[in-house]
Amino acid sequence: MRKTKIICTIGPSTYGRENLKGLMEAGMDVARINMSHATYDQARTIIYTIRELNKELNKNVGILVDTKGPELCLNTLNGQDYPVQAGDHIIITTEEAGRNKFVINYANLIDDVKKGDRITLGDGKIELVVIDETLEDIICEVKNSGTIRNGIGLNVPNININIDFLSVADKNDIAFASSIDADFLALSFVKNANDVLDINDMLISFRNEHMQIISKIENKSAIEDLDNIIKVSDGIMIARGDLGVEISLEDVPHLQKKIVNASLKSNKICIVATEMLSSMECNLKPTRAEVSDVANAVIEGVDAVTLSGETAVGAYPIETVETMNRIIINMENNLDYDKFKNDKGCNNEESITAIIASNVADSANKLNSKAIVASSLSGYTAKMISCFRPKCPIIVTTPNVQTARGLSINYGTIPVITPMFNSTDEIVENGLKEVQKLIPLEDSTVIITGSFPVNNSNTNFMKIEKID
Repeated sequence: MRKTKIICTIGPSTYGRENLKGLMEAGMDVARINMSHATYDQARTIIYTIRELNKELNKNVGILVDTKGPELCLNTLNGQDYPVQAGDHIIITTEEAGRNKFVINYANLIDDVKKGDRITLGDGKIELVVIDETLEDIICEVKNSGTIRNGIGLNVPNININIDFLSVADKNDIAFASSIDADFLALSFVKNANDVLDINDMLISFRNEHMQIISKIENKSAIEDLDNIIKVSDGIMIARGDLGVEISLEDVPHLQKKIVNASLKSNKICIVATEMLSSMECNLKPTRAEVSDVANAVIEGVDAVTLSGETAVGAYPIETVETMNRIIINMENNLDYDKFKNDKGCNNEESITAIIASNVADSANKLNSKAIVASSLSGYTAKMISCFRPKCPIIVTTPNVQTARGLSINYGTIPVITPMFNSTDEIVENGLKEVQKLIPLEDSTVIITGSFPVNNSNTNFMKIEKID
């Protein structure tokens, strides 16, 4: 059974009940709604449909709402496209647009850049160099040909831009995510830990502390404050698209490895995103490089991998999820899980729950257990076991629907909604029943763990069941 989770971005290619059902049956664990593109009505329909399908298909697919975040962009004269050639001079201005003048939506950019700085447009497709400045204008030389379209995005690699983290639209989007009880909130263009703490305070004011905050690492400022951002976040998403524009492309692979390792050592969710199978937007088969990219994320031990345009606007969304599912399973079947646990396991082993979780994972690997059953009200026990990356799946029994959906993103977990159990015997008996619905258990072992009473602050029992 696949353990690395799949996040699918929902868009025009996957709107509608049958398309969403197809994604879920193909392997989607979490549905991502990108507020840069979706309207509130579209988002509500997607969420309602997925939650109805969860009941129909006996699944617990989670909902991730992704904020737009602060974005620098240029507006052209009368909204027209403007072709440029290498060697052309253009002006970025705070005044009015003209034939070679483009209006920036951030007036203080002129204070943040200087002569010689690089500016990129359209996700790095057009490169400019600052050659002069006036009080209102930044004069740039174009380094390669392209077309400047109205609203084209602008980045300044390796420069910290002092634009406000939250726009009015972002605040409204966060309030919307809270109102529809989204399971995860992905924050775009986080710069430091204080940005995350501000959002956490906002969620508390909405009485929605259970929504998990996923901080997207996609700029130089976030890299510089990475450890603190990880501490205050529930998870990290490596948004390689914007990150690869903000810093040198050749730095992205080693930073990905660094971010993954730091997240896992802190027992935080870790997600890799952007262009994982992008050629499948228009082709039925991925490139070899894309297959290796997905496999490498599995080797690194991430909780989840993300499909963006592939499922939002691609021609083959279902086939893309099926392909990603096969790549992941094949790679997981060829991992050394004992080494995997030692390399990837978290450092937080001082708590009783962490110690038991580590022993559960060790025992499961040594006994070649078919499954681990974790009874958990809050999901904490299951998350701690997941942190140690056991070879077998973790069946999580919980009476809490929010907990079940909140575990949809964690490595190896299969959440199952059950009644509240009244004894450890009930936990064991019902846990085994749930496992048998999913996995044949002849001549195998199952490890059951949890806490009783259920409000106990620590996991306090572990039992090994031999099935003949």
